[in-house]
Amino acid sequence: MAFPTQRPRRLRTTPAMRRLVAETELRPRHLVLPMFVKEGAAEPQPIASMPGVVQHTRDSLRKAAAEAVAAGVGGLMLFGVPARRDATGSAGVDPDGVLNVALADVRAEVGDAAVLMSDLCLDEFTDHGHCGLLDAAGNVDNDATLAVYAEMAVAQAVAGAHLVGPSGMMDGQVGVIREALDDAGHHDTGILAYTAKYASAFYGPFREAVDSQLRGDRKTYQQDGANIRESLRELALDLDEGADMVMVKPAMAYLDVLRAVAEHSDVPVAAYQVSGEYSMIEAAAANGWLDRDRTILETLTGIRRAGADIVLTYWATEVAERLDRG
Repeated sequence: MAFPTQRPRRLRTTPAMRRLVAETELRPRHLVLPMFVKEGAAEPQPIASMPGVVQHTRDSLRKAAAEAVAAGVGGLMLFGVPARRDATGSAGVDPDGVLNVALADVRAEVGDAAVLMSDLCLDEFTDHGHCGLLDAAGNVDNDATLAVYAEMAVAQAVAGAHLVGPSGMMDGQVGVIREALDDAGHHDTGILAYTAKYASAFYGPFREAVDSQLRGDRKTYQQDGANIRESLRELALDLDEGADMVMVKPAMAYLDVLRAVAEHSDVPVAAYQVSGEYSMIEAAAANGWLDRDRTILETLTGIRRAGADIVLTYWATEVAERLDRG
């Protein structure tokens, strides 16, 4: 019997050997923690569909942000849950609105020790739950929405965001926001463009997290999960309009899109491991069907391997602490 002369297993023999030849690195700096803050909350509110994740008070948000930064996470992405909503999402542009106040709180707490990011979208703030203003027929009005996005971007920059994250998938949003920021003198405030954001079933738990008022769906502006070429078209447009970073969302069901975007992008690429991805792993682990800790690290490494420079994940602080210990 002939024995193989090529033995790839030699490079798998010990933990030290596997570390030495590992092609993909996962470090705390690659991770961004999404966080929710609820206006008027007296104590953190657990999110039933996302075990371990809460709607923060202003105080608990500052504390959790400081803990995340101490663990070495690269960034924080803030989402606001307002007490009142209206058709135009006016709380999103109000300097005293929950998200803008939270941005100021966290910037005062952690300064420049991590990159502070803001969700720039109207869905949390509208009484209809859509990401933009509606016209008389009930359709999202792209161009009217852009004017509000421009105002939101400036308000978030004033509040302390290092990066604004337009997630509404309106045509031309990056260019309008870049112009508004520059006109207001915020030349150093960057844009993390949600370049490929798909109309996904995996957003379900997030709807609870932000108390979404949405009825229906967002298929007229978020992308069709069957398509990949249009993601590259969106990428080209966002880069041309001045995006500083780009994002693919969700992550795990769209690793092929992530790889394609990474291969064509000349700016850093982020991927968002969204609420449904988090919840299904937590649920399977709670039932004893998966090794929780190994599954979390395997999924995050897979997202990195597919091309993400940055990964938004609700496990960011926990994983950062575990990596630091390892």
